[in-house]
Amino acid sequence: MTVTLITGANKGIGFETARQLKELGHVVYLGARDVERGEKAAATLGVRFVQLDVTDDASVNKALAAIGRLDVLVHNAGILANDGLDGPAALKAFDVNAVGIVRVTEAALPLLRESENPVVVTVSSSAGSFWAVNNPDRVEFGLPLALYSASKAAATMLTVQYAKAYPGIRFNAVEPGPTATDMTAAFGIGRSPEESARVVVRWATIEKDGPTGTLQDENGVLSW
Repeated sequence: MTVTLITGANKGIGFETARQLKELGHVVYLGARDVERGEKAAATLGVRFVQLDVTDDASVNKALAAIGRLDVLVHNAGILANDGLDGPAALKAFDVNAVGIVRVTEAALPLLRESENPVVVTVSSSAGSFWAVNNPDRVEFGLPLALYSASKAAATMLTVQYAKAYPGIRFNAVEPGPTATDMTAAFGIGRSPEESARVVVRWATIEKDGPTGTLQDENGVLSW
């Protein structure tokens, strides 16, 4: 029995990841900040709900204590952070997209260390890749998302550093692909969350000899 926690999973890629992992036999905890939306999403999928706000230490610690056992952690919670470029907006973007990863990972580490096959997947973005945003042939080249890109670059670096610090746990970041979600609706781009979730699921189900400390998309290692 593989126990999996997915943050920010009441909709979009997180919701589809929860559905697909449940179909693979995982015991899935659907983490969401909003109780009503989270419970509704969990009931729809037939998975377990846990209230989890990645910006709140007490909420994170309570959620991990309630779960009690963990094999796979998927950092999916995130915001686009395109409402302005100032100090408060930057703090909010990094609090959700980067600091939230630290909060949840630190709370989850005692449980992950007890797992026979511990895996952590961070849903990052090629928008945080220096290579991609400077490549005129890539869609990221024209996306005006300074705070999102910077915070996702931080998320990828956290993945690398955690992988180095805990070699017994496989930490990988993934670019799930351009996806049509509520977050990206303004750009009118992307495929279905179901397709992009397959990338996340692939990395959530890697074996003990799988890679760690990488940024991957559906085609392999992504330059960043």
